[in-house]
Order: sequence, then C-alpha cells, then structure tokens
Amino acid sequence: MSEPLKDILVVAVEQAVAAPYCTSRLADAGARVIKIERETGDFARGYDDVVNGESAYFVWLNRGKESIALDIKNPEDAALLQRMIAKADVFVQNLAPGAAARGGFGSDELRERFPSLITCDISGYASDGPSRDMKAYDMLVQAETGLASVTGSPDAPGRVGVSVCDIAAGMYAHAAILLALFEREQTGEGKAIETSLFDGMADWMTVPLLHQDYGGKAPERVGLRHPSVAPYAPFETKDGELIVISIQNNREWAQFATEILEQPELAEDGPYKDNMSRVANLDALEADIGAVFKRFTSKELSAKLLAARVAFGRVNSIADFSKHEDLRRMEINTPHGRAEIPAPPARVKGEDVSSASVPGLGEHSQALRKEFPE
Repeated sequence: MSEPLKDILVVAVEQAVAAPYCTSRLADAGARVIKIERETGDFARGYDDVVNGESAYFVWLNRGKESIALDIKNPEDAALLQRMIAKADVFVQNLAPGAAARGGFGSDELRERFPSLITCDISGYASDGPSRDMKAYDMLVQAETGLASVTGSPDAPGRVGVSVCDIAAGMYAHAAILLALFEREQTGEGKAIETSLFDGMADWMTVPLLHQDYGGKAPERVGLRHPSVAPYAPFETKDGELIVISIQNNREWAQFATEILEQPELAEDGPYKDNMSRVANLDALEADIGAVFKRFTSKELSAKLLAARVAFGRVNSIADFSKHEDLRRMEINTPHGRAEIPAPPARVKGEDVSSASVPGLGEHSQALRKEFPE
C-alpha cells in the first residue's frame, strides 16, 4: 500500500475517540504517529476488554501508532514533549478545555514558535463559544445538538448506537489536516485548526435545522422510518424478519406498485400517487404494503425486490453483520494477539491494505526517550 504521508511526523496528546480517529487515519496513510498517553493510559483502554483482553475502541482507533507514557506536569516529561513537537509536522490534542495551554503547548504558543507546524485542537465546543468550558462526551453532544430529539421511537428520544459526534469531529479534523499539509507544500506555513464535537454534529444536523428555521417544525421521531419520504420503513415478512424498503421518487413508486404490489394503477391516481400523498396517508400505505410482504419469506421477498430494482435492506443484527458477504476485514496485531477489524472504506486500485499494530501502553517509551534526548 502506498504511504503518501510517510515523511510526516504527528505528535498526539489524545484520548477516547475523536482525536484517535483522526490520527489513526493519518497513520493509515503512512504518517508516523507518536501517541502521548498518561502513565495510566488513554482511558479508552479501559472501556472494555473484548478483543483479546484489549478494548474494542482502542483496537479500532490506535493501529499503526507508537505509544509513550508521559506525565506532562513533570518538567522533564514536558520538556521531552516539547522536543518531539519541535520536530513534528502536525500536533493534535483533545484534552480538557484549557489543559494544553496550561501545559505550555497551546496552539497559539506552538504556532508562534514553529511557523511550519500544523496544530489541531479537538474539543467538545468551540474554544471561543459560550459553552467552551463544558465537558463534552458523545451522548451529551447528541443531546445538545438535537440529534437525540430526532432519533428513537415516537415515545422517547434515543442515542445513535455509535459515537457519531466523536467520529464526525475526528473526520473533519483529518480532512482539515490534509488540506493544511497540501497548502503548506505551497506556502511553507502551517495552520492552527480547531474542530469540535458540537460543530461537527451541527453540520450533520443541517436538514432538521432548516426544517425548523424555515418550515417552522423539525422532523418528528419516527423510529426506523423516514420523516418525510414514504414508503421508507421496515415491513415484516412471512418468517418474521424485517426488511426496510426505500422509495425515493415516483418512478421508483411506479415500479414498486407494478412489480411488488401488483397494482400499477396506484402509480397514476389515488391516495398514493406522489410522495406527499403517500406521507399524508402513511398508515393505510404501510398496512397495504405490510399485507403483501406477509405473503413471502425474507429470502423470497429479497429476491423479488432485487429483481424489481427496488431499494431495500434487511434489518440485520450485529451477528448477521459479522457474517455479511460484503464486510471486508483487515488483520491487525494487538498486544495479546491478532484481531480482525473492518478494512478502510476507501480503496485504491492495485493497492492492498497493509497490516498494522496496536501499541501497548508505553511500548515505545524507552526508544522515544533515546530518540529525543535533552
């Protein structure tokens, strides 16, 4: 696999999900990533122990990195960190608000000392906003941004089942760092980048926000349904499985009505003739579709939907997902054995995904102390 960032050194004082997500993707591209951990370790190491005794979160987000354990309040360790940063191309941190600046490695100070350095601060809220001093974890930001209010059943708000706010912040940080590296090739100057969990999710929440601001009403919670497109919902098959179908336009509706419902006249006239009509008559629409789906097993119906070119998805369990024929995996090393995780989503023709290793806590401490002497 090519390594376009193989000459880039990234120093990361990071923990949990957002910053490790960003730096793991830089490591995937060949960057050398030195992970600075507390002497007790990144607290994500203790989230669980399901992967050969290691945390699933930590295994997912820390492949290909080097780990050194430092006490950045200790003058000697703080000086070592400063020597590393002096040679770095990118510095990433997601400590508590103000902690980096108090430790002497705030982005303003570092950018003044090292003009070519790219700094990236990842926080819960923007550093110049009114909520800047609030602690922010993923589910808290899901609640603050209104995501929870449009997620879940009609009866109660719900959490999206993965850490979407952390992931969004890490993805935006990754993209911004790549742009800054590209610009530095032309100007020689680094940049100070800031992303936050709140701002990342605010971008993802644009459509519900526009419905509220311009339509006067945000989408309601509708469970496993779409609030403004129909039919876009799960239906039970003869053998008790659930299949979600999605009809995005009238052409698709005509095809569905003809091939699956066997009622082509529904595409021309009546209560289901266009999307607005289908949404207005949702209960009757879903009852009619449900009656047809109950006549077939999941396997039979999947075959019919595929042949009719109707968009659908089976409501799989994680056990089903684990056996999914489209799931690509990569092998990585962990301190206690090999593990398989999903392969990077972006593929390059002619290149294979290379294996990587997840570091033990402080695994590279001794070597790094020798590499960056006083």
